Amino acid sequence: MALTILKCVLKNATARRCLYRRLYNSSHGFNETEAKKKLAQCSGGSINLCKGENGIAELCINHPSRKNAISGSMMLELEERVSDLENWKEGKGLIVYGAEHTFCSGGDLHSVKALSSPKDGLMMCMFMQNTLTRLQRYFPPITSVIAVEWL
Repeated sequence: MALTILKCVLKNATARRCLYRRLYNSSHGFNETEAKKKLAQCSGGSINLCKGENGIAELCINHPSRKNAISGSMMLELEERVSDLENWKEGKGLIVYGAEHTFCSGGDLHSVKALSSPKDGLMMCMFMQNTLTRLQRYFPPITSVIAVEWL
């Protein structure tokens, strides 16, 4: 009986470690530190997180001057907010919305222009894929991530 319980605990711990593992790493040629340096050069906007006592968090994409396009610095902030959510034990759901009645127009073209090589673009894509995959894996399938677009 004790052996069965121990196996179950170890299996769950292993599953949790796999759950938060990043999709891309150095074996794929991805250098997260280098990617963060490049993205930090592209400033503008913010990602705001508010965690409610009811277990529902709100994530606001805030860059209204660019129709809430996501800049490099916002990508870094999003990764930090996902880390905050991963460590939040009471989390049940997430509402994602954009400031000033616009959800998100995509990537900020000023940030894209600053990434001068295909390698830089690939690093940005890998960084965002890691971040968004972690966000998706954080909430179980039963729980919803709701994106709100204002009409």
